Amino acid sequence: MSYKDNLLKKIEIDRLVRTIADAIGPVESGKRIDKSVLARLMTFFPWGRREERDLVLFLETDGPGKTRILVMDNDLTLYHTSVEDVVLRKSPTVKEMVNIRNAVKILNDKDVVISKKAASLETIRGICIGELDLRFTQADIDGIARDGVASLENGYVQGVQEGLMLFAELLGLTPAPKAFALNHHDIYGRVAEKPGGETTFGPLVMFSLVHNTLTYLQTPLSSRDKGRFDTLTSMASGEAEASASGPAVFDLMASKAMAAAH
Repeated sequence: MSYKDNLLKKIEIDRLVRTIADAIGPVESGKRIDKSVLARLMTFFPWGRREERDLVLFLETDGPGKTRILVMDNDLTLYHTSVEDVVLRKSPTVKEMVNIRNAVKILNDKDVVISKKAASLETIRGICIGELDLRFTQADIDGIARDGVASLENGYVQGVQEGLMLFAELLGLTPAPKAFALNHHDIYGRVAEKPGGETTFGPLVMFSLVHNTLTYLQTPLSSRDKGRFDTLTSMASGEAEASASGPAVFDLMASKAMAAAH
């Protein structure tokens, strides 16, 4: 599998994890994890899947002994014990519950629980990403840039968006916060919080779906600058000069990605 494919997988894993994390809350919050989103995330997870009674389990190693076991429910409980023990604690029969020793286990599982909820989700993320080979070469980065340039020149919007997203991931750029976002424009940059409530955004890169233009601005914009949206729209339309524009933006991001790797 190519580096580009692996990087796209990482971006998808992170997106799914963020969606699930937003649905995790205390019991009284009423929040529930979307099972379809969780199921999509688990397609990247390498542990063996197993169903016992009404439980869906993921096992680090299969066998009769103790192992790490993840239970697919709203708590995302990660255990270190046997499958039989997890089934007893999470889905006991009436006959099992009337046994005093079993009742103690059912009521208190702290001795076998490794983590729950957000902590378990971060473990899942780490294991999923650990399966990906994210090492890259100059040729890998140049290939992403070439694909982006070709997409821009041919008016292939999805291709430009994909290339921009990949370089944003490589360079640690984030989507524009609300104070700098424009409809029908994909904008990524660096966000910084200043004293007194000021936010700055930049350097930034912007793809305008309105004008089919790609531009780069080196100088950060400020949330206190009332003309910041005029700056962005003028840059997208070509009325204001950008630090770089067109195919040169992909070449610039490629050089920055390689420089950041050394």
